[in-house]
Amino acid sequence: MNASRRPIAIAILSVAALLAIGWQVHAEATRVTFPEISKLTHYTTVRRGNVTEHIMTTPAAIEAVKDGQPIPAGTHFVLVDYREGKVYRYFVMEKGEGWGADYDERRRTADWQFQWFWPDQTINTNENTARCQSCHQSQASNDYLFTGNRIPSFDGTPVE
Repeated sequence: MNASRRPIAIAILSVAALLAIGWQVHAEATRVTFPEISKLTHYTTVRRGNVTEHIMTTPAAIEAVKDGQPIPAGTHFVLVDYREGKVYRYFVMEKGEGWGADYDERRRTADWQFQWFWPDQTINTNENTARCQSCHQSQASNDYLFTGNRIPSFDGTPVE
C-alpha cells in the first residue's frame, strides 16, 4: 500500500470499527418479552408536556409491593408512551431469575432487563437499553422502579 494512503485507510477502518461497536451497544435485544397487556393493571399515569405515560404491571406485583414483599420473577412493568393520543412506543421492564448475571456488575439492575417496543409490539432496536439501566440504577432502593412508590396508593383508579 502506498505510504500516503495508509493514514486514510487507518482512519476509514477506525471509523468503521467505532460504528460497528456503537451499533452493537445501541441495537441490543434482551430477554424481555412483550406481555399480554390485557392482563396488566394500569396503576399510574405520568404526564410530561405532550407525552402521556400509562404505567402498568401485574396484579401480583401490586399485591407484593403493598404487602412489602419482593416483586416476583416473571413480572412485567410496561410504560405505554402516548403522543398526540396515539401509542408511540412501549417500554417494558421484566424481572427474571438470575437475569442480572447477563451484565457486568456496573451495569446491572438486579434481575431486571429492559426493552423498547414499537406500537406493533416488535422490538425497537433504535433505543439503547444500557441508557435505561443507567437511569434506573438511581432507583436501586425502590427495586429500580420510578413509580413503585405510587403502588401503595393505588385503589383501582390510576394514581396521578
